[in-house]
Amino acid sequence: MAKITVGTENQAPIEIYYEDHGIGKPVVLIHGWPLSGRSWEYQVPALVEAGYRVITYDRRGFGKSSQPWEGYEYDTFTSDLHQLLEHLELQNVTLVGFSMGGGEVARYIGKYGTNRVEKAVFAGAVPPFLYKSADHPEGVLDDVAIQGFENGVKSDRLAFLDEFTEGFFAAGDRTDLVSEPFRLYNRDIAAGASPKGTLDCIAAFSKTDFRGDLAKVNIPTLVIHGDSD
Repeated sequence: MAKITVGTENQAPIEIYYEDHGIGKPVVLIHGWPLSGRSWEYQVPALVEAGYRVITYDRRGFGKSSQPWEGYEYDTFTSDLHQLLEHLELQNVTLVGFSMGGGEVARYIGKYGTNRVEKAVFAGAVPPFLYKSADHPEGVLDDVAIQGFENGVKSDRLAFLDEFTEGFFAAGDRTDLVSEPFRLYNRDIAAGASPKGTLDCIAAFSKTDFRGDLAKVNIPTLVIHGDSD
């Protein structure tokens, strides 16, 4: 529906695409990797019909937003989000982050506070810290796993995304959670993303430590996480 300019690259604008529907308290939905705001297709009408103003947007490098070469880390992602909230003059916002999008929710509160944010939702989100190392054995992604993701994207991104979306929509032995056309639709959304952004985001979501940001959360917060994630 609309775009805002959040920066420039070689004199060209870096634009964030967003959609804004409904009337009521604002809910901002932040998508996961490597998708776009289209992934909220079923949630948007339900929330609008429930009386909310619903804003979705495409993270830089994804969907209809610009695909710059740099800026694929959470401080920049959060700056983009902050500029969007300011542009729309939003107050009393509920921030909803799915998977990688939960990082924006945590880092936004850690960096900008809760003056504009009333509630938060972390849905299958990456915080507090995914990276598994000697000083953080509770993590779930070690260097081998991260390198596997990165090598897959570097060597054959489209084949990687095809395999990734098969696992993405599965839970244990259940591989029939969505239709094959729906899986392929999401695969194609991911295929349209910036190859550089897709790659760089792996390090961002796997190695960013959000524990300090979460310590600053002082608003009602819903955490949802499945045991097959």
